[in-house]
Amino acid sequence: MTLAVTNTPNRPTPPAEWAPHKAVWIGFPSHPELWVDDLAPAREEVVAFARAVHAEGRGEAVILVAADAEAGEAAESMAPFAQVVVEPFGDIWLRDTAPILLDNGEAADFDFNGWGGKYDLPGDDSIGLRLGRSIGAKVGYCNWVLEGGAIDGDGAGTVVTTEQCLLNANRNPTMSKADIERRLREDLGFTRIVWLGDGLLNDHTDGHVDNLARFVGEGRVALPQAAENDPNWQVFQHAERDARAAGLDVVLIPSPGRVLRDEEVVPASYMNFFIGNAAVVVPLYGSENDAAAVAAIQAIFPDRTAVGLRADHILTGGGSFHCISQQIPA
Repeated sequence: MTLAVTNTPNRPTPPAEWAPHKAVWIGFPSHPELWVDDLAPAREEVVAFARAVHAEGRGEAVILVAADAEAGEAAESMAPFAQVVVEPFGDIWLRDTAPILLDNGEAADFDFNGWGGKYDLPGDDSIGLRLGRSIGAKVGYCNWVLEGGAIDGDGAGTVVTTEQCLLNANRNPTMSKADIERRLREDLGFTRIVWLGDGLLNDHTDGHVDNLARFVGEGRVALPQAAENDPNWQVFQHAERDARAAGLDVVLIPSPGRVLRDEEVVPASYMNFFIGNAAVVVPLYGSENDAAAVAAIQAIFPDRTAVGLRADHILTGGGSFHCISQQIPA
């Protein structure tokens, strides 16, 4: 673990996720060839997530983003409470492809290369600019590869990330660690950068931090606590060690443990929760720790309702609720 501390004042920065939202973009599964038998149930899970965030009008407005007319019609039919926009994209992981909104109302749009060249899908490299313009935001172009799920900030200048992802040669091969720290300061206004090591096993994002460590308050970070037979127990121990060494206040959330799909360990994580205005929506996987994780997150956010929802079919695409959403600050 290394910690970069600077004194870059007054640069626009992303608000903390628990700050008020005007709305949230949520990706709606649109491509049958990608989802196959999981398309219909994944849509049901996405709509259940959107409904929980909307919270019968007590939460923020929900904007479902569909990639084509068929998906748009399905979204309108299934989620009459939501606004639906049709914008072509490759897949629903808007945390990584939508712009990052800043506290001055502007948006930062980064290069996107399909998570290191793994999934080159039409539209994913331009959806950020189009969504930013659709809400009238001034969109600034940042000419280096960064996915929103690779960072998590506390709204007070501190950001946490993983070396496995941001220092991976498949993202920005000509940039050094110092270069990346400089760009995080200049482009997103972060003044304190906490580096963790690896992310979860078999995470095709190369270890996005939003499956591992999430800020839940200024300087306070939630991390998983290993369950029995947890394939990520060493990753969790190292992350806790490094977070505490950086002076962060650590709160531990039970892990789902070993979750298998087709006999393969998948990167299932309760940390992929979304913090909305009225609800904190937690992905569940049928683990014996599901209820304990929701209770632990409820204790962190007493002013919101923690809602646990199954995310099995979304997970077949590689992520969960946080991965498919991007908030628009109030």
